[in-house]
Amino acid sequence: MPGDHGATGPSAPVLPAPYRTVLKPYGRALADLARGRPDIVCLSGDLTRQCEIDLFQAEFPDRFIHAGMAEANMIGVAGALARSGLIPFVHTFGVFATRRPLDQIVNAVAYPRLPVRIVGFMPGVSSPGGPSHQAIEDVALMRALPGMTVLDVADVTETAQAVAAIADLPGPVYLRLKRGEIPVIFPADHPFSLTRAQLLGDEQADGTGAALVASGMMVAPALAAASALRDSGVRVTVLNVPVIKPLDTATVLAAAAGAQVVITIENHSVIGGLGSAVAEALAEAGLGRPLRRIGLADTFADGALTAPYLFARYGLTTQQVIDAAWTALSRPGQPPRAPSPDLQPGDYAPV
Repeated sequence: MPGDHGATGPSAPVLPAPYRTVLKPYGRALADLARGRPDIVCLSGDLTRQCEIDLFQAEFPDRFIHAGMAEANMIGVAGALARSGLIPFVHTFGVFATRRPLDQIVNAVAYPRLPVRIVGFMPGVSSPGGPSHQAIEDVALMRALPGMTVLDVADVTETAQAVAAIADLPGPVYLRLKRGEIPVIFPADHPFSLTRAQLLGDEQADGTGAALVASGMMVAPALAAASALRDSGVRVTVLNVPVIKPLDTATVLAAAAGAQVVITIENHSVIGGLGSAVAEALAEAGLGRPLRRIGLADTFADGALTAPYLFARYGLTTQQVIDAAWTALSRPGQPPRAPSPDLQPGDYAPV
């Protein structure tokens, strides 16, 4: 084992699946923060209700700007507001928050290192709208910009914690959020950090198992896959990485050093996102571990009426995480089957 990459730190508890769901956790968290922060202003790119900021608009109409379907202009306005001492939160779907106004983000926000918070909803193939609406490269685009902090959070608890945590962070931030019913995976005292990834649960690989490294919507499938693998005798570490940039390389390397294989899991292209960040960390540290990247394999996705169809079509399900770990570990026989939880109305299950 090359070198000593340090301890992985304490593990973070998770709630049992299936997870209950909550609507509009981001909208409530932003309004809660704004009550004590008159410097926070909110901008909408014609997707106010869809981005949960109708709650902000109703309570703080004088601090709300409807920028319309003009995302490039909205970013420019946000940069000007930041230069005047305000903290602008900018909202639209992830693809329109990053791909469409990229030049304005570079020149009006990132280059001057202004405290603009860009919030992109409906990441990856969680959108049914096809390539025009699927933000499959947003993390890669934002991660490439100097000084940009990039977050992809997993649940209600992390969403609320992230809103408060990024308020006073120097420089620009990209926050990636699921739209709609959001699961509650972590308890209220979850140790969210802008500098540390978290091991989830108490069981860890012991040098012979797998390290599952996940972010955002793929944390729930990683946890479900880990449960099935452990029931079949595989030692598994699950690492939640809500902050993809700057990456907590120390914790990633420690988890990888204690495992036989590393599996990254992201609702994004395998190029430029979490998988690339982990690969770079392993290579630069000289830590040799087989790496499997689960994500969109350098392809655009089709449109579909339901997101689960797309997750299955493009290899982003719990079963495909299980299969990848089983194969990478050269386990004999058929891999275990993904659990099928007994869901009640309002429950959330991973794909």
